[in-house]
Amino acid sequence: MRDTDETAARGLAIVTGAAGDIGRAIAARLRRDHDLVLLADRDLPAAERAAAELGAGFTPVQVDVTDAQSCLDLARAAEDLGGARTLVNNAGAALSPSLHATTAESFAADRALNLDAAFLVFSALAAQLTAHRGAVVNIVSVNGISVFGHPAYSAAKAGMIHLTRLIAVEYGRHGIRANAVAPGTVRTQAWEARAIANPEVFTEAAAHYPLGRIVRPEDVAEAVGFLASPLAAAITGTVLPVDCGLTAGIPALARTFSQSDDY
Repeated sequence: MRDTDETAARGLAIVTGAAGDIGRAIAARLRRDHDLVLLADRDLPAAERAAAELGAGFTPVQVDVTDAQSCLDLARAAEDLGGARTLVNNAGAALSPSLHATTAESFAADRALNLDAAFLVFSALAAQLTAHRGAVVNIVSVNGISVFGHPAYSAAKAGMIHLTRLIAVEYGRHGIRANAVAPGTVRTQAWEARAIANPEVFTEAAAHYPLGRIVRPEDVAEAVGFLASPLAAAITGTVLPVDCGLTAGIPALARTFSQSDDY
């Protein structure tokens, strides 16, 4: 993005789950048009390593996004630095792979991390975001749009999509914009671990995507950077899939249904 008065957001950005692959990529992208990025993560040493590797303009801070008091502590740290202009609720993870394997405890844990946390963090920072007429970008998932396994995670992400719209509608009069980015399969360390068990996992996954590849963390980061910027000044309440075409359709099914090799 051009770093001009017209397009630069500046101010303070907060990224939760910032020590992970997607979080780090988002933080690096936001630093291009923010003065400072808070790397908020439960794993403080990992956030500190990320800050050291990313360089100037990144500050690590420990937060448990499932704990209301910890989120208030994060808000106080942000206030001391001038207040948040951009919030990216990125922290998240999936536990039970199937509905049959889901317990009451794992369902609650998935919901707490992937839905409740976004509410807690936003609530703690709402006054600051209002003061700066800021932007919220929630990292949801294609799992919140359709069924791709991990049911409790998926249900929570669907709820996060609706939370995004609730923020957009209720806080729009305060100048806050809220949007969601829904990644498909992203090549992260978690997926690298699965590749140890199944070396063909990336090839198998890519076969379902119209672009013939899976998403990179930087792909997600660029979408976040756009939605957080003044270039998206009239965009709020939207869900932007960053999924290499997965939610548009699956080529193998199109070939089967049409009996055509054009797909």
